[in-house]
Amino acid sequence: MATEPRKRLGRGLDALFASIPAENGSSPAVAGMGGAGGIAARQTVSLDLIHRNPRNPRTEFRADELEDLAASIRAHGIVQPIVVRRRGEPERGGAEGYEIIAGERRWRAAQIAGLHDIPITVLDVSDKQALELAIVENVQRSDLNPIEEARGYEALIQEFSYTQADLGTTIGKSRAHVANTLRLLRLPDTILGMLESGELTAGHGRALLTAKDPERLARLAVEKSLSVRETERLAQKPEGEPRAPASRSEKNADIRAFEKDLSGGLGLLVDIRHRADGGGELRISYRDLEQLESVAKRLKS
Repeated sequence: MATEPRKRLGRGLDALFASIPAENGSSPAVAGMGGAGGIAARQTVSLDLIHRNPRNPRTEFRADELEDLAASIRAHGIVQPIVVRRRGEPERGGAEGYEIIAGERRWRAAQIAGLHDIPITVLDVSDKQALELAIVENVQRSDLNPIEEARGYEALIQEFSYTQADLGTTIGKSRAHVANTLRLLRLPDTILGMLESGELTAGHGRALLTAKDPERLARLAVEKSLSVRETERLAQKPEGEPRAPASRSEKNADIRAFEKDLSGGLGLLVDIRHRADGGGELRISYRDLEQLESVAKRLKS
């Protein structure tokens, strides 16, 4: 693919969709889109005619989030149409209906909400263009877990000849972020699964890349709820069994008393993780934004 479409993508999805000509061909074609394709006017079709994109980089959809979205859809309907493309021409043997380009989460929630019809906007794009739009849409809206994001970047690089620098500009991320995200794919499958499920963060994954036994350290990080910095320190140890930070039951009386005093003063749960080297971490748990704002004001004063 030429460099011009990558620059256009960098303007964001709304600009990208708006720049594609009308389906009837009345508007000029956009450079790099092959002259074909466009956005049709919003229309409503049967939910049965909509099909997921098997190449969508996003594969994880949390049930609780879908339920919340379904409740909103029942109350207010689908405000933003789902972006689709035609699956084929039935008269020529193609599959009837539409394939999702952007909006699979809304489509899934609409099914839970019991909708029969759904608003769509139709794009006339190629297979490669559909994949490109799907990846950019998900990455720009932060809907992907670290491994889905990495695989999306990898697909863009392999299928569209992107460089890491080009991709960073397109997605709105630094080149270092793109490179570090792609490095996660070097980890063992067991760790990739932990990153996909949310048991570990991308920061944990980057730390594990340098570990002598990444799978053992990954299991320890999950079991002991290690922070990224704790995981980094253990990953740098050349040998020996990693030692996790002390649990609450192992804390000495002075530390527990200090926690109690701080908790009483703040009215919030305080957790002090003191290390043998004299350093440590102070964690303050808050229930809502009001409590967070209260803590922030006290720290500033």
